[in-house]
This record gives sequence, C-alpha cells and structure tokens, in this order.
Amino acid sequence: MDWNHELLDSIVWLGKAFAISMLGMTASVALLGTFTVWGRQFRRLTWAFFSPKRSLLPLAGLMLIVLMTLFSVRMNVLFSFWYNGFYTAMQKLDAKAFWFMLLVFAVLAAVHVTRTLFNFYLRQAFLIHWRAWLTDNLVDRWLAHQGYHRSQYVPNAPDNPDQRIQQDVESFVSGSLNLSMGLLDAVVSLFAFTVILWGLSGALALFGVEIPRAMVFLVYLYVIVATVFAVWIGRPLIRLSFLSEQLNANFRYALIRLREYGESIAFFRGETVERGNLLTRFASVIQNMWAIVYRSLKFQGFNLAISQAAVVFPFIVQAPRLLAGKITLGDMMQTAQAFGQVQDALSFLRSSYDEFAGYRAVLIRLTGFLDSMDAAALLPSAHIVPSQHSVTIEALTVRTPAQVALVENLNLSLTANTALLIRGRSGIGKTTLLRAVAGLWPYVDGSVTRPVEQQALFLPQKPYLPLGTLRGALYYPAIPLMSDQAAHVLQQCHLGHLASRLDETADWGSILSLGEQQRLAIGRALLSQPQVVFLDEASSAMDEGLEHAMYRLLRQVLPKSILVSVGHRSSLLEFHTQELTLLGDGKWQLSALV
Repeated sequence: MDWNHELLDSIVWLGKAFAISMLGMTASVALLGTFTVWGRQFRRLTWAFFSPKRSLLPLAGLMLIVLMTLFSVRMNVLFSFWYNGFYTAMQKLDAKAFWFMLLVFAVLAAVHVTRTLFNFYLRQAFLIHWRAWLTDNLVDRWLAHQGYHRSQYVPNAPDNPDQRIQQDVESFVSGSLNLSMGLLDAVVSLFAFTVILWGLSGALALFGVEIPRAMVFLVYLYVIVATVFAVWIGRPLIRLSFLSEQLNANFRYALIRLREYGESIAFFRGETVERGNLLTRFASVIQNMWAIVYRSLKFQGFNLAISQAAVVFPFIVQAPRLLAGKITLGDMMQTAQAFGQVQDALSFLRSSYDEFAGYRAVLIRLTGFLDSMDAAALLPSAHIVPSQHSVTIEALTVRTPAQVALVENLNLSLTANTALLIRGRSGIGKTTLLRAVAGLWPYVDGSVTRPVEQQALFLPQKPYLPLGTLRGALYYPAIPLMSDQAAHVLQQCHLGHLASRLDETADWGSILSLGEQQRLAIGRALLSQPQVVFLDEASSAMDEGLEHAMYRLLRQVLPKSILVSVGHRSSLLEFHTQELTLLGDGKWQLSALV
C-alpha cells in the first residue's frame, strides 16, 4: 500500500461505498417491507419519522451514520495493511520502515479516536431524537379516541401499554440502529476483506486435490455451516424473549397494584394471598429465565467454540507457506486479521441472533399496541350531538359485552335547571348507562344530545386526582388559576383546612380520604361551571348531612346546570326533578318528582 496517496484513495473508496450502500439499503428496506412480516412492522413504526415530507433531518442523520460506519470499515482495512507493514519491517530488521510505520500508526490512531467519538455523539443524538418522536407518537395514539380506556374492550387487548411506550420504544430504536449498522458493517467488511484474503491466500492440497485460494473458500464454508446450526439452536430465543417481557411486566403490574390498594389489603390482612399471587407470577418469570439460560448456554457455547477455533485456523493453513518463505510474517498477520474480519462479517447473523430475537419480540409488542389502538378507535359508541343547556337521549340501547340488554330504547329530555336521579339495584347497569352517555361504552345504539368538552363534567365514585399540587387537582382538567377562588371553594366544600396547602405538591390521592376526594370533585364543578354535571355515586363516601350540604351547594352555585345523578339514598330525591328507575332486562321507568 502506498501510504502517500492513501488519503485520496480512501475518499474515493468511501464515495463509492456510500453510494452503493445507500442504494442497497433502500432496496433492502423496500423488499423487506413488502415481503416480510417483521419488515412491514418496522415500516409501520418508522415510515412517518423518516418521511421527507415531515423533515429531512432524520434521513440526513442516518446518511451521516452510514458514512461513519463505512469510515470504520475503511479504518479496519488500513489497520490491516499497517499490521502487514509493521510486522514485515520487524522481520526484516528495517529501522527506517519501522519508524515510518509508527508515524503512520499515530495518524491512523488520531483519526480513529476522532471518528469514534464523533460517531458516538452522532448515534446518541439520533437515538434521542428518534425515541422522543416515537414516544410522542405512541402517547398521542394512546390518548386519541380515549384508546387508553376503550382498548380494554378490544379482543386480545395489549398488556402493560405503559411498558411498551417506555421500555419497548427504547429497545426498538437502539436495536434498529445497532442491527442495521452492524449488518452494513458486516456486508461491507465482507467484501473489503475478502478481496484482501483473496490476494494473500494460496493453494491448499486436500485429499490429493489442490484448491486455489483455499483460505477464502474455507472461511465461507466454515461460517455458513456454523450459522445454520446456530440459527437452529437459537430459534426458541425469540419466543422466550417475548415471554420474558410479558411475564416481567405482569409481575411489575402486580407489585404496582399492591402499592395502589395497600390500605384495603392491610385492612383485610391479605398479605398471605398477595404473597402467593406475587410469588406465582414471579415463579413464571424465573422459570422463563432458566429456559433462556439453558438455551443461551447451548447457543453461546456453540458460538464460542466456533470463534475460538477460528483464531488458529488461518495460522494452521498459512504456516506451511510462511515456513517455506513464500510469504512474510506481515502477510501471515494480515491473513489472520482478514480471516477474522471475514469470519466476523459472515457470522453476524449467528452472533446477533439472540439480539435479533429480543428485537423481534419488541416489534411484535409495539405493533400489537398500534393494532389495539386502531381497533379501539373503530369501536362503536353512542352518537353524541353537541348542544347548549339541554340533554336529550333518543332510542338509546345499552348492552353488556355478552349482548344482554341493560337499557332498551331509552328516551328522555332534560332542560336547564332540571335534574335526573338514576336508581336501581346494584349491578343493573346504572354506571354503564352513564358510560354510554359519555361515549365510553362500545356496546350501545342510539344518540345523545348534550353539552360537550368542558361544558360537561363527569364525577365518578372515586375521583381522579392527578400528580402535582392540590390547586391543579381542584381545577383538573383545566389550567389552574392563581386566585383566591380556589381557597373559597375549599371553604364551601368543608375543606378549609386544606386552603393553606393549595400549592403543595403531593400524592393527594393517597393523602385525602375518599370523602374528602369526593368533596374536592364537587369543588371542580363549582369552579368549572359546566352546563351539565353527571354524578356517579359521587357522594357515596359522605354522611347524609355532608351529602345534603354538597347537593344544596351545587343547586345554589349552579342553578341553571343540569344534574344527572346515580345514587341509592332516598335523601337525594329532593334535589332532583325526575327519577329514572332501571328494572332489569332492558326495562326502565321514568317518573316526575314533586
């Protein structure tokens, strides 16, 4: 190699390799995205990110990463020739050549260090931007059309969507980049070092037959046979990796529920049952881990044996030529390095199979998440028609998932300053009716005309208190206002002792009792001034005196608002103008209250 002209030669090589690589990658992505399942899954997750219509930056960043990957291969080629020259100079005891090769090494090392650091930054920046975009996209899909709630009604609903958004996205973007660039490095290295090995290898007599360029043919045969066996041994790792993600997520979910319902479990002294449940789930995790260990032992043991044998193989083949003086020590060392590079390149699939198995499992989980969100968006719901100051229900039929009618052909109309109390025995469908009116229940026919968006407020039996300040919880879902109105509302709701803690950040869902949380929810209604308030046993944790005070407060502060309540207590009758009684089998009765 002429080191004086190597800069220009390397630039030309990089230009040609980059053009060919980009054409090859484009064709490969198109073919895989058309003819393979996992290719279509990959395209579904990534096309929008790389689309030039959205931004050219991702494609530009990817092209620069490709260039740096090719630069790495070229540096390996240059180092292989440097080793040849360095060891040859030492064999010939050529001092001038020895010091020249050390100077060349200093230049190569400086370039290599600079390229490595720049490549690290480039890849990390690319991964961060990609992960941020994909996470934002999946969160939007999760929240759109209330998929986070409605997906529970989809067949084969996804388990642990939170894990898929947080953990699987990170695994997907890093796995995509590592595997794709690893494959590119392997393919380009294969061509580059095969050419070098072709020039260095000689004939080999085997069973009386002389094989020209034997080293090249032997390395290909060696690795192809090893890869076939490795794929056969490692194939079960795909299923085991998928199970590992699922079982760990189920165990983590059980731990979260233990913390969430800690008080109830403590009251019941349910530690023994909970321990059994946790250990049962954890036993499945451990069992799957042992299965992965045993399969990995076979897979990695085979790979290690093949790799160790490959270390001495080129020396054994080339030793007769070195001892006969046909090649130099430098040629011998370059042959060993080229053989190793070709062997590593051909072994990429074999050595990366376990990583690809995990990556394939992540692809399945993420596309399964998208499938469930698409299915949730297609679920039917009651036809909601926006209106002002009125609620009209027309021909509304609500069924269970088993298609048993809860309410059939319901018709009613409410105007400003009226109130409806929904009653009936437990489990007859009162809450489900409210879900249907809200547009959350998919097993429904009919239409509902009512105020929408911020003009309708639904207060469930257990209010949701977001993480953050008490003021934020009081104004939720609106943006909190820094005024004295919040403290005044707390006083009205018999929560004056909390006024000094309005801007304190805490887990208020754990601090406040259920009765206090329900009164805080009443405060939301007072602040937001909706046209209609739906209360699903929203005062069940209060005593009758507090409940009476809260309903009287609602009627005083919101005199023109429509109230729709679900409740069992007869004391609620005086605050409502109509009563809807659910009788079962889809039957109902609507009556006026004097």
